[in-house]
Amino acid sequence: MHAMVLTGFGGPEKLEYRTEHADPLPGPGEVRVRVGAAGMNNTDIWTRQGAYGVPGDPGASAGWRREPLAFPRIQGADVAGRIDRVGAGVARSRIGERVLVDPMLYSGGEVELVDTAYLGSERDGGFAELVTVPAGNAHRIDSALSDEELATFPTAYATAMRMLNRSGLSAGETILVTGASGGVGSALVQLASARGARVIAVVGAAKRDRAIELGADATVARETEDLAARVRVAAAGRPVEVVADVVAGPMFPALIGLLAPLGRYVVAGAMAGAIVSADLRTVYLRQLSLIGSSFGTHDDFARLVAHIEAGELRPLLAGSYPLGELAAAQEAFAAKEFFGKLVVRPGE
Repeated sequence: MHAMVLTGFGGPEKLEYRTEHADPLPGPGEVRVRVGAAGMNNTDIWTRQGAYGVPGDPGASAGWRREPLAFPRIQGADVAGRIDRVGAGVARSRIGERVLVDPMLYSGGEVELVDTAYLGSERDGGFAELVTVPAGNAHRIDSALSDEELATFPTAYATAMRMLNRSGLSAGETILVTGASGGVGSALVQLASARGARVIAVVGAAKRDRAIELGADATVARETEDLAARVRVAAAGRPVEVVADVVAGPMFPALIGLLAPLGRYVVAGAMAGAIVSADLRTVYLRQLSLIGSSFGTHDDFARLVAHIEAGELRPLLAGSYPLGELAAAQEAFAAKEFFGKLVVRPGE
Protein backbone atom coordinates (compact mmCIF):
# COMPACT_ATOMS: atom_id res chain seq x y z
CA MET A 1 0.00 0.00 0.00
CA HIS A 2 0.94 3.68 -0.17
CA ALA A 3 1.73 5.17 3.23
CA MET A 4 3.33 8.26 4.76
CA VAL A 5 5.75 7.02 7.40
CA LEU A 6 7.21 9.10 10.24
CA THR A 7 10.80 7.93 10.74
CA GLY A 8 11.71 9.95 13.84
CA PHE A 9 11.22 13.21 15.74
CA GLY A 10 12.00 16.31 13.69
CA GLY A 11 10.85 18.40 10.76
CA PRO A 12 8.96 17.47 7.57
CA GLU A 13 12.07 15.64 6.34
CA LYS A 14 11.13 12.89 8.80
CA LEU A 15 8.05 12.07 6.69
CA GLU A 16 8.79 9.38 4.12
CA TYR A 17 6.28 8.52 1.38
CA ARG A 18 6.35 4.82 0.64
CA THR A 19 4.52 3.22 -2.30
CA GLU A 20 5.20 -0.42 -1.34
CA HIS A 21 4.61 -0.47 2.41
CA ALA A 22 3.38 -3.81 3.77
CA ASP A 23 -0.40 -4.09 4.00
CA PRO A 24 -1.61 -4.49 7.60
CA LEU A 25 -3.71 -7.52 8.53
CA PRO A 26 -6.47 -7.40 11.15
CA GLY A 27 -5.88 -9.46 14.26
CA PRO A 28 -8.56 -11.18 16.34
CA GLY A 29 -11.39 -8.77 17.11
CA GLU A 30 -10.12 -6.22 14.59
CA VAL A 31 -11.20 -4.85 11.24
CA ARG A 32 -9.22 -3.39 8.37
CA VAL A 33 -10.43 -0.12 6.89
CA ARG A 34 -9.69 1.11 3.40
CA VAL A 35 -9.13 4.78 4.13
CA GLY A 36 -11.21 7.28 2.18
CA ALA A 37 -9.84 10.29 4.03
CA ALA A 38 -7.87 11.08 7.17
CA GLY A 39 -8.08 14.34 9.09
CA MET A 40 -5.13 16.32 10.42
CA ASN A 41 -4.68 17.47 14.02
CA ASN A 42 -2.22 19.53 16.04
CA THR A 43 -1.18 16.24 17.63
CA ASP A 44 0.24 15.04 14.29
CA ILE A 45 2.64 17.97 14.08
CA TRP A 46 3.51 18.09 17.78
CA THR A 47 4.18 14.35 17.77
CA ARG A 48 6.40 14.66 14.69
CA GLN A 49 8.30 17.43 16.45
CA GLY A 50 8.42 15.51 19.74
CA ALA A 51 7.07 18.69 21.30
CA TYR A 52 5.38 17.33 24.43
CA GLY A 53 8.40 17.20 26.72
CA VAL A 54 8.71 14.92 29.73
CA PRO A 55 8.09 15.59 33.43
CA GLY A 56 11.02 17.62 34.69
CA ASP A 57 12.27 18.45 31.19
CA PRO A 58 9.73 20.41 29.09
CA GLY A 59 12.17 20.58 26.17
CA ALA A 60 12.72 16.83 25.81
CA SER A 61 11.48 15.07 22.67
CA ALA A 62 8.50 12.82 23.39
CA GLY A 63 5.08 11.82 22.12
CA TRP A 64 1.78 13.00 23.57
CA ARG A 65 2.01 10.54 26.50
CA ARG A 66 5.30 12.27 27.35
CA GLU A 67 7.30 9.10 26.76
CA PRO A 68 9.38 7.72 23.86
CA LEU A 69 7.58 6.86 20.63
CA ALA A 70 8.26 3.77 18.49
CA PHE A 71 9.41 4.47 14.92
CA PRO A 72 8.64 4.07 12.11
CA ARG A 73 5.05 5.13 12.69
CA ILE A 74 2.13 5.92 10.39
CA GLN A 75 0.24 8.88 11.85
CA GLY A 76 -3.35 9.96 11.21
CA ALA A 77 -6.05 9.52 13.87
CA ASP A 78 -9.21 10.71 12.12
CA VAL A 79 -10.28 8.02 9.66
CA ALA A 80 -13.33 7.63 7.44
CA GLY A 81 -13.62 4.75 4.99
CA ARG A 82 -14.96 1.23 4.48
CA ILE A 83 -14.15 -2.09 6.12
CA ASP A 84 -12.50 -4.39 3.58
CA ARG A 85 -11.35 -7.25 5.83
CA VAL A 86 -12.14 -8.63 9.29
CA GLY A 87 -10.16 -10.61 11.84
CA ALA A 88 -11.19 -13.69 13.78
CA GLY A 89 -14.31 -13.20 15.86
CA VAL A 90 -15.72 -10.35 13.75
CA ALA A 91 -18.78 -10.94 11.57
CA ARG A 92 -17.96 -11.04 7.86
CA SER A 93 -21.15 -9.08 7.29
CA ARG A 94 -19.20 -5.99 8.36
CA ILE A 95 -17.12 -6.12 5.17
CA GLY A 96 -18.18 -3.18 3.01
CA GLU A 97 -19.55 -1.21 5.95
CA ARG A 98 -18.90 2.53 5.87
CA VAL A 99 -17.29 3.60 9.14
CA LEU A 100 -15.96 6.51 11.13
CA VAL A 101 -13.16 5.49 13.49
CA ASP A 102 -12.94 6.36 17.18
CA PRO A 103 -9.17 6.96 17.60
CA MET A 104 -9.11 6.31 21.37
CA LEU A 105 -7.66 2.83 21.96
CA TYR A 106 -8.63 1.98 25.54
CA SER A 107 -11.07 -0.44 27.15
CA GLY A 108 -13.37 2.22 28.56
CA GLY A 109 -12.28 3.22 32.08
CA GLU A 110 -12.09 6.95 32.91
CA VAL A 111 -8.66 6.60 34.54
CA GLU A 112 -7.40 4.56 31.59
CA LEU A 113 -8.50 7.33 29.22
CA VAL A 114 -5.81 9.61 30.66
CA ASP A 115 -3.08 7.31 29.31
CA THR A 116 -4.96 5.84 26.36
CA ALA A 117 -3.18 4.73 23.23
CA TYR A 118 -4.06 6.96 20.30
CA LEU A 119 -4.40 5.93 16.68
CA GLY A 120 -1.44 7.25 14.72
CA SER A 121 0.70 7.54 17.85
CA GLU A 122 0.90 4.27 19.77
CA ARG A 123 -0.52 2.36 16.80
CA ASP A 124 -0.29 2.95 13.04
CA GLY A 125 -3.01 5.29 11.79
CA GLY A 126 -4.76 6.50 8.68
CA PHE A 127 -2.11 8.33 6.65
CA ALA A 128 -2.08 5.23 4.47
CA GLU A 129 -4.42 3.34 2.17
CA LEU A 130 -5.24 0.75 4.85
CA VAL A 131 -5.44 0.77 8.64
CA THR A 132 -6.47 -1.82 11.24
CA VAL A 133 -8.41 -0.98 14.41
CA PRO A 134 -10.39 -2.83 17.08
CA ALA A 135 -13.82 -3.65 15.66
CA GLY A 136 -15.58 -1.64 18.35
CA ASN A 137 -13.69 1.50 17.34
CA ALA A 138 -15.08 1.36 13.79
CA HIS A 139 -18.55 2.92 14.01
CA ARG A 140 -20.95 2.25 11.19
CA ILE A 141 -22.20 5.57 9.88
CA ASP A 142 -25.12 6.47 7.64
CA SER A 143 -24.47 9.92 6.23
CA ALA A 144 -24.59 11.77 2.93
CA LEU A 145 -21.36 13.55 3.86
CA SER A 146 -18.19 12.72 1.90
CA ASP A 147 -15.30 10.85 3.50
CA GLU A 148 -13.35 14.12 3.53
CA GLU A 149 -16.15 15.83 5.46
CA LEU A 150 -16.54 12.94 7.91
CA ALA A 151 -12.79 12.93 8.59
CA THR A 152 -13.05 16.48 9.99
CA PHE A 153 -14.97 15.27 13.04
CA PRO A 154 -13.35 12.56 15.23
CA THR A 155 -10.61 14.03 17.42
CA ALA A 156 -11.70 17.67 17.38
CA TYR A 157 -15.37 17.13 18.17
CA ALA A 158 -14.87 14.35 20.71
CA THR A 159 -12.25 16.52 22.44
CA ALA A 160 -14.64 19.49 22.47
CA MET A 161 -17.47 17.36 23.84
CA ARG A 162 -15.20 16.11 26.62
CA MET A 163 -14.21 19.70 27.50
CA LEU A 164 -17.84 20.79 27.78
CA ASN A 165 -18.76 17.74 29.85
CA ARG A 166 -15.85 18.22 32.24
CA SER A 167 -16.66 21.91 32.68
CA GLY A 168 -20.34 21.15 33.30
CA LEU A 169 -21.49 23.81 30.84
CA SER A 170 -25.26 24.22 30.95
CA ALA A 171 -27.90 26.15 29.04
CA GLY A 172 -27.95 29.87 29.75
CA GLU A 173 -24.30 30.09 30.81
CA THR A 174 -21.69 32.15 28.97
CA ILE A 175 -18.61 30.40 27.61
CA LEU A 176 -15.50 32.02 26.14
CA VAL A 177 -13.84 29.87 23.45
CA THR A 178 -10.25 30.57 22.36
CA GLY A 179 -8.84 29.40 19.04
CA ALA A 180 -12.40 29.32 17.71
CA SER A 181 -11.40 29.01 14.04
CA GLY A 182 -9.44 25.79 14.61
CA GLY A 183 -10.70 22.23 14.73
CA VAL A 184 -11.44 21.94 18.46
CA GLY A 185 -12.41 25.61 18.82
CA SER A 186 -14.96 25.54 16.00
CA ALA A 187 -16.36 22.29 17.42
CA LEU A 188 -16.70 23.97 20.82
CA VAL A 189 -18.67 26.82 19.26
CA GLN A 190 -21.14 24.44 17.61
CA LEU A 191 -21.55 22.09 20.56
CA ALA A 192 -21.82 24.84 23.18
CA SER A 193 -24.39 26.68 21.10
CA ALA A 194 -26.38 23.45 20.74
CA ARG A 195 -26.46 23.20 24.56
CA GLY A 196 -28.10 26.60 24.77
CA ALA A 197 -25.03 28.42 26.10
CA ARG A 198 -24.07 31.94 25.09
CA VAL A 199 -20.80 31.70 23.14
CA ILE A 200 -18.09 34.35 22.85
CA ALA A 201 -15.49 33.25 20.29
CA VAL A 202 -11.90 34.52 20.10
CA VAL A 203 -10.91 34.46 16.41
CA GLY A 204 -8.85 36.35 13.89
CA ALA A 205 -10.71 39.44 12.71
CA ALA A 206 -11.07 38.03 9.19
CA LYS A 207 -12.82 34.90 10.53
CA ARG A 208 -15.49 36.61 12.63
CA ASP A 209 -18.38 35.96 10.25
CA ARG A 210 -17.65 32.22 10.09
CA ALA A 211 -17.75 31.98 13.88
CA ILE A 212 -21.10 33.76 13.98
CA GLU A 213 -22.46 31.37 11.33
CA LEU A 214 -21.51 28.44 13.55
CA GLY A 215 -23.46 29.78 16.51
CA ALA A 216 -21.22 32.28 18.32
CA ASP A 217 -23.25 35.09 19.88
CA ALA A 218 -20.28 37.47 19.87
CA THR A 219 -16.65 37.50 18.80
CA VAL A 220 -13.45 39.11 20.01
CA ALA A 221 -10.56 39.66 17.62
CA ARG A 222 -7.53 37.58 18.53
CA GLU A 223 -5.34 40.56 17.60
CA THR A 224 -6.85 42.92 20.18
CA GLU A 225 -4.41 44.46 22.65
CA ASP A 226 -6.80 44.35 25.64
CA LEU A 227 -8.51 40.97 25.43
CA ALA A 228 -10.15 41.23 28.83
CA ALA A 229 -11.76 44.59 28.06
CA ARG A 230 -13.12 43.39 24.71
CA VAL A 231 -14.53 40.22 26.25
CA ARG A 232 -16.32 42.23 28.93
CA VAL A 233 -17.93 44.35 26.22
CA ALA A 234 -18.95 41.24 24.29
CA ALA A 235 -20.39 39.69 27.47
CA ALA A 236 -22.72 42.69 27.81
CA GLY A 237 -22.71 42.61 31.58
CA ARG A 238 -23.19 38.86 31.89
CA PRO A 239 -20.74 36.74 33.90
CA VAL A 240 -18.40 34.38 32.07
CA GLU A 241 -18.93 31.03 33.76
CA VAL A 242 -16.67 28.90 31.56
CA VAL A 243 -13.47 29.46 29.58
CA ALA A 244 -12.64 26.70 27.08
CA ASP A 245 -9.02 27.21 26.09
CA VAL A 246 -6.86 25.56 23.43
CA VAL A 247 -4.35 28.43 23.12
CA ALA A 248 -2.95 29.28 26.60
CA GLY A 249 0.37 31.17 26.41
CA PRO A 250 0.48 34.86 27.36
CA MET A 251 -3.31 35.26 27.46
CA PHE A 252 -3.70 32.75 30.31
CA PRO A 253 -3.73 35.29 33.20
CA ALA A 254 -6.37 37.38 31.41
CA LEU A 255 -8.54 34.33 30.84
CA ILE A 256 -8.42 33.39 34.51
CA GLY A 257 -9.23 36.97 35.48
CA LEU A 258 -12.33 37.01 33.27
CA LEU A 259 -14.05 34.17 35.08
CA ALA A 260 -16.94 34.86 37.43
CA PRO A 261 -16.73 33.56 41.00
CA LEU A 262 -16.98 29.74 40.98
CA GLY A 263 -16.12 29.83 37.28
CA ARG A 264 -14.49 26.95 35.43
CA TYR A 265 -11.44 27.06 33.17
CA VAL A 266 -10.98 23.95 31.00
CA VAL A 267 -7.91 23.48 28.82
CA ALA A 268 -7.10 20.96 26.09
CA GLY A 269 -4.27 22.65 24.22
CA ALA A 270 -1.46 25.17 24.46
CA MET A 271 -0.77 26.42 20.93
CA ALA A 272 0.65 29.73 22.16
CA GLY A 273 2.78 28.22 24.91
CA ALA A 274 2.48 25.54 27.57
CA ILE A 275 4.45 27.27 30.34
CA VAL A 276 2.22 29.99 31.84
CA SER A 277 1.99 32.15 34.94
CA ALA A 278 -0.95 33.45 36.94
CA ASP A 279 -1.81 34.92 40.33
CA LEU A 280 -3.10 31.94 42.32
CA ARG A 281 -4.83 34.31 44.71
CA THR A 282 -7.32 34.94 41.90
CA VAL A 283 -7.94 31.20 41.70
CA TYR A 284 -8.53 30.52 45.37
CA LEU A 285 -10.22 33.78 46.41
CA ARG A 286 -12.74 33.47 43.55
CA GLN A 287 -12.96 29.70 44.08
CA LEU A 288 -12.24 28.89 40.45
CA SER A 289 -11.89 25.38 39.01
CA LEU A 290 -8.93 24.64 36.72
CA ILE A 291 -9.72 21.55 34.63
CA GLY A 292 -7.47 19.58 32.32
CA SER A 293 -9.05 17.70 29.45
CA SER A 294 -7.74 15.81 26.47
CA PHE A 295 -9.42 13.17 24.33
CA GLY A 296 -13.08 12.21 24.32
CA THR A 297 -14.52 9.00 25.75
CA HIS A 298 -16.08 6.16 23.75
CA ASP A 299 -19.49 7.42 24.90
CA ASP A 300 -18.62 10.90 23.61
CA PHE A 301 -17.73 9.40 20.23
CA ALA A 302 -20.94 7.40 20.00
CA ARG A 303 -22.93 10.58 20.70
CA LEU A 304 -20.86 12.38 18.07
CA VAL A 305 -21.78 9.78 15.43
CA ALA A 306 -25.45 10.19 16.37
CA HIS A 307 -25.18 13.99 15.99
CA ILE A 308 -23.59 13.56 12.55
CA GLU A 309 -26.21 11.09 11.34
CA ALA A 310 -28.95 13.46 12.51
CA GLY A 311 -27.39 16.32 10.52
CA GLU A 312 -26.91 18.41 13.65
CA LEU A 313 -23.25 19.30 13.06
CA ARG A 314 -21.65 21.17 10.22
CA PRO A 315 -18.43 19.75 8.75
CA LEU A 316 -15.79 22.44 8.29
CA LEU A 317 -13.64 21.08 5.49
CA ALA A 318 -11.10 23.80 4.76
CA GLY A 319 -8.90 21.85 2.34
CA SER A 320 -7.98 18.40 1.03
CA TYR A 321 -4.55 17.13 -0.06
CA PRO A 322 -3.26 13.92 -1.67
CA LEU A 323 -1.38 11.79 0.85
CA GLY A 324 1.90 12.33 -0.98
CA GLU A 325 1.61 16.06 -0.21
CA LEU A 326 1.28 15.61 3.56
CA ALA A 327 4.32 17.80 4.26
CA ALA A 328 2.74 20.67 2.32
CA ALA A 329 -0.56 20.03 4.11
CA GLN A 330 1.18 20.26 7.48
CA GLU A 331 2.85 23.50 6.44
CA ALA A 332 -0.58 24.92 5.55
CA PHE A 333 -1.96 23.58 8.82
CA ALA A 334 0.75 25.33 10.84
CA ALA A 335 0.07 28.64 9.06
CA LYS A 336 -3.50 28.66 10.49
CA GLU A 337 -4.88 30.71 7.62
CA PHE A 338 -7.99 28.54 7.29
CA PHE A 339 -11.19 27.94 9.26
CA GLY A 340 -11.95 24.35 10.26
CA LYS A 341 -10.00 21.23 9.28
CA LEU A 342 -7.60 19.92 6.64
CA VAL A 343 -7.65 16.31 5.45
CA VAL A 344 -5.58 14.03 3.23
CA ARG A 345 -6.80 11.47 0.69
CA PRO A 346 -4.72 8.27 0.93
CA GLY A 347 -6.49 6.59 -1.98
CA GLU A 348 -5.01 8.91 -4.59
